[in-house]
Amino acid sequence: MSETIVIKQGLDIKLLGEAEKNITEIEAGCYALKPTDFPGVFPKLLVAEGDQVKAGTSLFFDKYRENIYFSSPVSGTIKEIRRGAKRVVLEIMVTADSQNAYEDFGKADPSTLDREKIIEKLLKSGVWPMIKQRPYSVIANPTDKPKAIFISAFDSSPLAPDYNFIVEKYSKEFQTGINALVKLTAGKIHLNLKAGNQASKVFTACTNVQVNYFKGPHPAGNVGIQINKIDPINKGETVWVLRPQEVLTIGRLFLEGRYNAERIVAFTGSEVIKPRYFKTKVGACLHKFSEGNIKPGKLRIISGNPLTGTKIDRDGYIGFYHSQVTVIPEGDYFEFLGWAMPSLNKFSFSKTFFSWLTPKRKYRLDTNLNGGHRAFVMTGEYEKVFPMNIYPMQLLKAILVKDIDLMENLGIYEVDEEDFALCEFIDASKTEMQAIVREGLDYIRKEMN
Repeated sequence: MSETIVIKQGLDIKLLGEAEKNITEIEAGCYALKPTDFPGVFPKLLVAEGDQVKAGTSLFFDKYRENIYFSSPVSGTIKEIRRGAKRVVLEIMVTADSQNAYEDFGKADPSTLDREKIIEKLLKSGVWPMIKQRPYSVIANPTDKPKAIFISAFDSSPLAPDYNFIVEKYSKEFQTGINALVKLTAGKIHLNLKAGNQASKVFTACTNVQVNYFKGPHPAGNVGIQINKIDPINKGETVWVLRPQEVLTIGRLFLEGRYNAERIVAFTGSEVIKPRYFKTKVGACLHKFSEGNIKPGKLRIISGNPLTGTKIDRDGYIGFYHSQVTVIPEGDYFEFLGWAMPSLNKFSFSKTFFSWLTPKRKYRLDTNLNGGHRAFVMTGEYEKVFPMNIYPMQLLKAILVKDIDLMENLGIYEVDEEDFALCEFIDASKTEMQAIVREGLDYIRKEMN
């Protein structure tokens, strides 16, 4: 039996608005791919507005890695190619047909294929971008040979979707995806589960994997933390990472011979009238989700979880890697002496408020910073929520001064933005740590390559 790895540093943020365990199928009508979801990718378009496409038709490829294609999740018409400053492509929107038509990539048993054939099918279909790599947290390089592949089968972030519930009916698809992935590495596939939780048989009965159990608060579900505890990354090494729904998509590609972009999304948050799961497709427009199902008032709609997600509007599109949408109150108000007033209704990590006496209570938190930007000073607080054997503040300062040697020595290759989300949440200085880490990863990747 696998050993249970205990994470002691961290913080569980309990919020109102957890999704009910039922699934509603919904057709969003319009879907989009957002090149901004893919750090380090410079898109070269293959379509124009008004073109007809099928599910699996390539919409663009990466200028610097021309074998990596990005495909339409549905069949339909290119509605709009939205650009930003300097004509940067922000969104490619597709109005869906009433009946989905698919590009045919051919059914195959991955157990009978060699590594090159599997990679070729993943690249051609546009499924490859679902595989990310560490270091740098970018789309995996198909020419690399990773020392291991990691799949975090649970999410410990606030209001996170339950992957046990999501994959329950898809045992064959998940196993087929694993059978394809096992050909891509000479090392192990690590399937990481939450200890003390009744894991789905889809996970526990899976073959060709090394099952590991993790116990502890968030960020125990972050794949970067799991890599750090099981098989840390040294300079020159690479590991690949996925989430369970990406494994399902890979499995469907081989079983059905097509890019089936089905995605189950948890619609969560205190401002959602009826939080629940929706079955849709990658890049779905949020309009049908939110229509009549969110409370009035000033709201923040987030594609992803409240700690690491991206702000979108009510007609925005769900991110490529996201299985969650969160709606919370907008915090655009000033509270005089808010920190000095005793309260049982405010969440507190530092025990400033008496709410720490009720650890199981769930909160309706908003986006208020509760203060302004301050000096970036040593407090010793970050290490309480950062489980890696890394000095987070020192690493951030090394990134700010662009000292590559110091970044390497302090563990830049092991981290991702999401690993600093809790540090950012409790930070008295109000520093945008995740943006700093992304800048550091992009900088060192550019310098090293």
